[in-house]
Amino acid sequence: MAWNNEDATWMRRAIELARQGEAQPGKNPIGCVIVRDGVVIGEGCNEVGLRHDPTAHAEIVSMRRAGQKLECHELRDAVLYTTLQPCGMCTMASVWAKIGRIVFGAGRDDVHAMYFEDRHLDTVDFIRDAFRKDLSLEGGLMVRECAALYVPPDAHVPYSEQFNR
Repeated sequence: MAWNNEDATWMRRAIELARQGEAQPGKNPIGCVIVRDGVVIGEGCNEVGLRHDPTAHAEIVSMRRAGQKLECHELRDAVLYTTLQPCGMCTMASVWAKIGRIVFGAGRDDVHAMYFEDRHLDTVDFIRDAFRKDLSLEGGLMVRECAALYVPPDAHVPYSEQFNR
């Protein structure tokens, strides 16, 4: 995939939001920015613990803020940039919001399995099954920087052993 400068700019913002989230209790290092016509219409990080809301993923938080800003539930022609491949819930919300493009950094194979469901659910299937030929899903933008947010510091030590020291 050939990424453009605008894509990199917005992914850097998503990474910044993820780092801010990592530093705040109740938030997590997943960042998202939604852009339309070169303007941020919604952004956020994962706030599940802060809000005691299992749906407060970075993408959902950002969509809620975009909807409030625009006073509209449809985000046509918007691009959603997120540091981690969206889960099924966030992908379906993107479908319903009529987002035009999803760009993510780290994917399922770039991070520990704890970030995804035990079963393999491919978000591309959700988009195809929803008959959204006008929604594209592109992954791997700044993958190293994004994956670094989720890869344990002792990556050479098996994940299960890191907690038994």
